[in-house]
Amino acid sequence: MSPPSAFERWLEPADGRAVPLPPALAKVYGPLRLPSRRGRPLVLSNFASTLDGIVALDLKGHAGGADISGFNPHDRWLMGLLRSVADYVMVGAGTLRSVPRHLWTGDHIFPPARKDYRALRKALGKPPQPVNVVVTASGAVDLSLPVFASGKVRAIVLTTSAGARHLRSEGVPPTVQIIPAGAGRRLRAGSLLEALPRPPTDPILLLEGGPHLLGDFLTEGLVDELFLTLAPQIAGRDPTTARLGLVEGRAFAPGHPLWGELRGLSRAGDHLFLRYRFAAPGRGPRKMD
Repeated sequence: MSPPSAFERWLEPADGRAVPLPPALAKVYGPLRLPSRRGRPLVLSNFASTLDGIVALDLKGHAGGADISGFNPHDRWLMGLLRSVADYVMVGAGTLRSVPRHLWTGDHIFPPARKDYRALRKALGKPPQPVNVVVTASGAVDLSLPVFASGKVRAIVLTTSAGARHLRSEGVPPTVQIIPAGAGRRLRAGSLLEALPRPPTDPILLLEGGPHLLGDFLTEGLVDELFLTLAPQIAGRDPTTARLGLVEGRAFAPGHPLWGELRGLSRAGDHLFLRYRFAAPGRGPRKMD
């Protein structure tokens, strides 16, 4: 797999702080600007969706985003880029179970750009890999999986007090930190952010799944920008086939609709790469001038 061709850039943010991309990454993506966030980590989210809004097929062997994007190299390269600017990459336990051998690093998703991803992290003053964060209320995760046991990444499990007790009784690998982030059966998105150890400056969290976790963050107004790959396929649904949409477990419209502001639009072949900024739930769409 070779580095992809340059994105066709149709719209890009003019504000925000510029990320110092190495020349090889800038040649593919162009300039990358991210908003600033004070008082809490900047939260970015990255998903791929079919034209009919499906983000996971939820079938054995086909539950990851690669089947949605068609293993598109631009999508995988961009995923690696976003992981490379992040301090934390967060997923729910369901996402972990769907791709149990995965590591949430740029190196893992797009190996040919490994050298450039690591150069970017060095330029940003970050360690070689982002911390992989897994969210589980019950603590029902397998600590022998590579994300925990390989030693290739630092990992954090955010869970309830009961979940933490369960996991600590299982024996915790030395590169894994178990952090209680609530006492109830459901973990609040804000509590997850508060529980994370803070790097020295401008922490960035990349949220990669799943749809329930994204819904929780959107509900609390904690998603700053959504990077969305729109794949040119229609997956469909029927009564016997479970298919997950971008958000599950939460309903916004019509009472409290969530409107996004289009911040970026790029193209690679028949795939579109969108960036949306979100305000608090219930705020109406921006009026046209």
